[in-house]
Amino acid sequence: MCGIVGLFLKDKSLEPKLGAMLSEMLITMTDRGPDSAGIAIYGSDSDGVGKLTVQSDDPQVDFETLADELGDAIGAPVALSRNDTHAILDVPGDKLEAARDALGGLREGLRIMSAGDVIEIFKEVGLPRDVSERFDLPAMSGTHGIGHTRMATESAVTTEGAHPFSTGSDQCLVHNGSLSNHNSLRRKLIREGMRIESMNDTEVGAAYLTWKMRNGASLGEALESSIDDLDGFFTFVVGTKDGFGVVRDPIACKPAVMAETDQYVAFGSEYRALVNLPGIEEARVWEPEPATVYFWKH
Repeated sequence: MCGIVGLFLKDKSLEPKLGAMLSEMLITMTDRGPDSAGIAIYGSDSDGVGKLTVQSDDPQVDFETLADELGDAIGAPVALSRNDTHAILDVPGDKLEAARDALGGLREGLRIMSAGDVIEIFKEVGLPRDVSERFDLPAMSGTHGIGHTRMATESAVTTEGAHPFSTGSDQCLVHNGSLSNHNSLRRKLIREGMRIESMNDTEVGAAYLTWKMRNGASLGEALESSIDDLDGFFTFVVGTKDGFGVVRDPIACKPAVMAETDQYVAFGSEYRALVNLPGIEEARVWEPEPATVYFWKH
């Protein structure tokens, strides 16, 4: 099953409401994925400052002195802002990769949820409403965001297996479906130097797009290539620092609906996820075509 929601704002006046709108959309998709949920929020750019979102099963211990230890490891100041089991680490932008590499040696139990200039990813096991409340998602602002409710079918119900997945700077992906060639593709991507930290086939899809873009493809071109290179059935919704894209496999058996107005572009696995958006009555509403890439950019 699984449920996907996404919102790309054109109207800046809606940015303070992004988290609230996405949270409501996410909760509406609960019966498509009641075991875990997650959301990626793209906020405002802080010049020269990078963000690492990390998660811990023991945040009280792991986060207590983490900022100071990481700062010593990279030789630069680090600020930590905790949000339940997650924390945002602000580091100098030119130290982002060094900070990511250093974290593994400081805390074995930390999971890196995302890295980049503007992206923050929060995800946990539990009902979407509970996940939304524990991270105070309705209070978050931003330019665009993607959410996912999971019904685990191919792996255990864990935080590690929840969506979204991020495998590149300011990139994330959520997925409804199943990839049949993810194991062989995982081995290939690891040989190419990609970081893949779970057994979830969705993370392989995310890493594939990151790999294509690292080799010069735009997001749109990477999504086009995925239609030929990824076997199985899938609906992908992806985000970059300033972009938002959707693609479905050539059969397109997984449900999807989109809506666009002068204020936003919205995606939902079902139309009921969109019904409370402002101006939805006047929106252009359609089902994305099979094997067709849709992409918007700020």
